[in-house]
Amino acid sequence: MSERIVISPTSRQEGHAELVMEVDDEGIVTKGRYFSITPVRGLEKIVTGKAPETAPVIVQRICGVCPIPHTLASVEAIDDSLDIEVPKAGQQLRELTLMAHDINSHAIHHFLIAADFVPENLMAAAINSVSEIRKNAQYVVDMVAGEGIHPSDVRIGGMADNISELARKRLYARLKQLKPKVDEHVDLMIGLIADKDLPKGLGVHNQPTLASDKIYGDRTKFDLDRFTEIMPESWYDDAEIGHRACSTIPLYDGVNVEVGPRARASVFGGFKDQGVVAQHVARAYEMKTALSRAIAILDDLDTSAPAQADFDITGTNKLGIGAIEGPRGLDVHMSQIANGKTQFYSALVPTTWNIPTMGPATEGFHHEFGPHVIRAYDPCLSCATHVIVVDDEDSSVIKNEMVRL
Repeated sequence: MSERIVISPTSRQEGHAELVMEVDDEGIVTKGRYFSITPVRGLEKIVTGKAPETAPVIVQRICGVCPIPHTLASVEAIDDSLDIEVPKAGQQLRELTLMAHDINSHAIHHFLIAADFVPENLMAAAINSVSEIRKNAQYVVDMVAGEGIHPSDVRIGGMADNISELARKRLYARLKQLKPKVDEHVDLMIGLIADKDLPKGLGVHNQPTLASDKIYGDRTKFDLDRFTEIMPESWYDDAEIGHRACSTIPLYDGVNVEVGPRARASVFGGFKDQGVVAQHVARAYEMKTALSRAIAILDDLDTSAPAQADFDITGTNKLGIGAIEGPRGLDVHMSQIANGKTQFYSALVPTTWNIPTMGPATEGFHHEFGPHVIRAYDPCLSCATHVIVVDDEDSSVIKNEMVRL
């Protein structure tokens, strides 16, 4: 006899979501549905009609977990709309900012999953490791982008300023010293995850992966013609869930996909493993990749070079696309600038891509493992919410409305 298990809200993630699992007599999930119940921010509507410079400042406040990818995707979209060619130094500093943020964000995720994998006798060491890595990564963002949470120096056309030669040398030395700590931390977490002995195949699904770049992002690898977006009531086979869900369903080539560290490792690194363990392993190894790239950027950076391009803010109503590979996956922002104002703005964020894949990925295993599957994606629901649920007078859901339209 089928039973419904509801976890609301799911834990150790940003924002609020529900995981609804239909289970058989053995407790095995036969149908998994995951959906956002986080109230909408409406930031895309807020920036429409305002000066383009407003957009990066506003959309980076979608949430406090992933402001860096949203800032970068925003300026990249506006750059594209205005046909701006960002100077090499400005592009390097943007990438350096993201690399530091990736390290910080992945370390935060290790804190969130520590209760799942880290034994009590190693908990203090693991948390201290996370804290040290985060402190150093955030220092880089502070120095390069102005602020660790809301990076004020990431600007349309590049960066507000280049860093000084003294700052470059200090950052280079600091990250070189951090490398042994990151290596040790990654090896610890991967070993502990392997020791957990999760069921073989947990979280494996048949959906394709989507990634635009190995580590930063490439708008040319995102084909807008292959993208479609549908409302949740057209996706979920449960009418109540379909009407309560607060995020749209993005499809690529007509199907739902997986984005994130494992997707990047699969598309650009030939990584073949799948499932929960593979998600965690790919995320951990990406800390090493990001750190190595950050060190290489600082080694090559010409601190005397210009970091921002001259440009005309008027615009021609061209649709600009910014594609950034954030810690949780492909973050696409779209912007149209005309007459010096933002005419259209849209954000298609990583967790929105993953939501329709995450629920079905719980199927075939005991429902107790469902939260493990969800946490493997490190979901961020505030970013993903783009739908208002409209109620009538007795609080019955009558329709959903997509905020960006």
